[in-house]
Amino acid sequence: MSNIGFIGVGNMGGTLAKIAVRAIGAETVSVSSRTLEKAQKFAAETGCTAKSNTALAAEASMIFLGVKPQKMAGMLEEIAPILSERKDRFVLVTMAAGLTCEKIAHMAGGDYPVIRIMPNTPALVGQGVIPYCGNKKVTQADFDELEQALCGAGLVTPLPENLIDAASAVSGCGPAFVYIFIEALADAAVSCGLPRKTAVEFAAQTVLGSAKMVLETEEHPGKLKDAVCSPAGSTIAGVKALEDGAFRAAAENAVLTAFRRTKELGK
Repeated sequence: MSNIGFIGVGNMGGTLAKIAVRAIGAETVSVSSRTLEKAQKFAAETGCTAKSNTALAAEASMIFLGVKPQKMAGMLEEIAPILSERKDRFVLVTMAAGLTCEKIAHMAGGDYPVIRIMPNTPALVGQGVIPYCGNKKVTQADFDELEQALCGAGLVTPLPENLIDAASAVSGCGPAFVYIFIEALADAAVSCGLPRKTAVEFAAQTVLGSAKMVLETEEHPGKLKDAVCSPAGSTIAGVKALEDGAFRAAAENAVLTAFRRTKELGK
């Protein structure tokens, strides 16, 4: 495994760096951040190596760009001269919403191999989703190395680039929507008399178990829902309340709004 670097160790970049440390060893991972102090603190906690952005860009063979879309141009402008001087091969890995492989290469100032990933935060507990794609400069060996580094994240799977933004709206933004649902279930359970800790635990486990049922049975979610709804029972009464409150429409609108915003960020 080659030397892998992470520029930016915030929520997502930091999560992937920790996954890589566990998968391939701290000695192969280096990190940088807006301040060297932040990178050093992260390195001390994980055992990897802290570097400046430019030092990391000069040495890493796979460079993860863990910065927000609005800050990507400025960061790449900083390291572009370093990248242009390199004689060895390297791959840029972007996780910025809306920014295509082509745009990243253009911002970086060269016809470089670029892999685009759209990770989500549940990757930290090994239950994430990371779709990926690459430009024509990327080899299968590069994809294999990516999968090896992120194998502890959950589902790491190829996807055509024209579908990456749609995936981001579901799996990338979706955890926030699910957390709101879990919180709402727990709040209601507390209103019904359950202690807060128990309410959160039961709500979260219910969502986890329901998701596992969908994945493992491969049944349509609607069919699984129907199986829980007895005639004139409490579940169907609750389902009606959700429909009366436009729950389904609100969930769909959340994903579609996130998708449109992702497209805006790429402009």
